[in-house]
Amino acid sequence: MVDGDVLEIVTVDAFPPVAGTGTALMDAAVAAARADGCRRVVLTTTNDNLDALRFYQRRGFRIATVRPGAVAAARALKPQIPETGAYGIPMRDELELERDV
Repeated sequence: MVDGDVLEIVTVDAFPPVAGTGTALMDAAVAAARADGCRRVVLTTTNDNLDALRFYQRRGFRIATVRPGAVAAARALKPQIPETGAYGIPMRDELELERDV
Protein backbone atom coordinates (compact mmCIF):
# COMPACT_ATOMS: atom_id res chain seq x y z
CA MET A 1 0.00 0.00 0.00
CA VAL A 2 1.51 3.35 -1.03
CA ASP A 3 0.81 6.44 1.08
CA GLY A 4 2.58 9.49 -0.29
CA ASP A 5 6.25 8.56 -0.50
CA VAL A 6 5.95 5.49 1.76
CA LEU A 7 5.27 1.90 0.73
CA GLU A 8 3.79 -0.22 3.53
CA ILE A 9 4.35 -3.95 3.33
CA VAL A 10 1.27 -5.58 4.82
CA THR A 11 2.31 -9.24 4.72
CA VAL A 12 5.16 -11.46 3.58
CA ASP A 13 4.15 -15.09 3.18
CA ALA A 14 7.17 -16.99 1.93
CA PHE A 15 6.95 -20.75 1.64
CA PRO A 16 8.95 -22.85 1.99
CA PRO A 17 10.98 -20.97 4.60
CA VAL A 18 14.70 -20.36 4.04
CA ALA A 19 14.40 -20.89 0.28
CA GLY A 20 15.00 -17.27 -0.78
CA THR A 21 11.36 -16.52 -1.52
CA GLY A 22 11.05 -13.94 1.27
CA THR A 23 14.21 -12.17 0.16
CA ALA A 24 12.96 -12.09 -3.43
CA LEU A 25 9.62 -10.65 -2.28
CA MET A 26 11.34 -7.97 -0.17
CA ASP A 27 13.71 -7.06 -3.01
CA ALA A 28 10.74 -6.75 -5.39
CA ALA A 29 8.83 -4.55 -2.91
CA VAL A 30 11.82 -2.23 -2.47
CA ALA A 31 12.33 -2.07 -6.26
CA ALA A 32 8.63 -1.26 -6.77
CA ALA A 33 8.80 1.43 -4.09
CA ARG A 34 11.83 2.97 -5.76
CA ALA A 35 10.12 2.86 -9.19
CA ASP A 36 7.03 4.57 -7.71
CA GLY A 37 9.14 7.36 -6.22
CA CYS A 38 8.77 6.22 -2.62
CA ARG A 39 11.46 7.18 -0.13
CA ARG A 40 10.74 4.57 2.54
CA VAL A 41 9.36 1.08 3.00
CA VAL A 42 7.68 0.31 6.34
CA LEU A 43 6.18 -2.77 7.96
CA THR A 44 4.85 -3.84 11.33
CA THR A 45 5.45 -7.01 13.32
CA THR A 46 5.06 -8.04 16.95
CA ASN A 47 7.58 -8.35 19.76
CA ASP A 48 7.46 -12.16 19.75
CA ASN A 49 8.31 -12.55 16.07
CA LEU A 50 12.06 -12.96 16.49
CA ASP A 51 12.53 -14.76 13.18
CA ALA A 52 10.85 -11.91 11.29
CA LEU A 53 12.83 -9.28 13.20
CA ARG A 54 16.06 -11.04 12.28
CA PHE A 55 14.95 -11.43 8.65
CA TYR A 56 13.96 -7.77 8.22
CA GLN A 57 17.00 -6.32 9.98
CA ARG A 58 19.36 -8.42 7.87
CA ARG A 59 17.72 -6.85 4.83
CA GLY A 60 18.33 -3.27 5.89
CA PHE A 61 15.25 -2.50 8.00
CA ARG A 62 15.60 -0.80 11.38
CA ILE A 63 13.21 -0.49 14.29
CA ALA A 64 11.60 2.93 13.98
CA THR A 65 8.67 2.80 16.40
CA VAL A 66 7.66 0.63 19.34
CA ARG A 67 4.00 0.67 20.34
CA PRO A 68 3.83 -0.89 23.82
CA GLY A 69 0.56 -2.70 24.50
CA ALA A 70 -0.75 -2.26 20.95
CA VAL A 71 -1.54 -5.95 20.55
CA ALA A 72 -4.11 -5.75 23.35
CA ALA A 73 -5.97 -3.09 21.40
CA ALA A 74 -5.80 -5.21 18.25
CA ARG A 75 -6.96 -8.24 20.23
CA ALA A 76 -10.07 -6.31 21.31
CA LEU A 77 -11.04 -6.15 17.63
CA LYS A 78 -9.71 -9.61 16.74
CA PRO A 79 -10.01 -11.90 19.77
CA GLN A 80 -8.40 -14.76 17.81
CA ILE A 81 -4.97 -13.10 18.22
CA PRO A 82 -3.17 -15.40 20.65
CA GLU A 83 -1.81 -14.27 24.00
CA THR A 84 1.48 -16.07 23.42
CA GLY A 85 3.42 -16.07 20.19
CA ALA A 86 6.61 -17.59 18.87
CA TYR A 87 9.02 -19.19 21.34
CA GLY A 88 6.47 -18.84 24.16
CA ILE A 89 6.90 -15.05 24.26
CA PRO A 90 3.83 -13.06 25.35
CA MET A 91 2.55 -11.08 22.36
CA ARG A 92 2.16 -7.51 23.59
CA ASP A 93 3.81 -4.87 21.46
CA GLU A 94 3.94 -3.80 17.84
CA LEU A 95 7.24 -2.82 16.26
CA GLU A 96 7.36 -0.74 13.11
CA LEU A 97 10.44 -1.19 10.99
CA GLU A 98 11.52 0.99 8.09
CA ARG A 99 14.07 1.08 5.33
CA ASP A 100 15.12 3.88 3.00
CA VAL A 101 14.97 3.05 -0.71
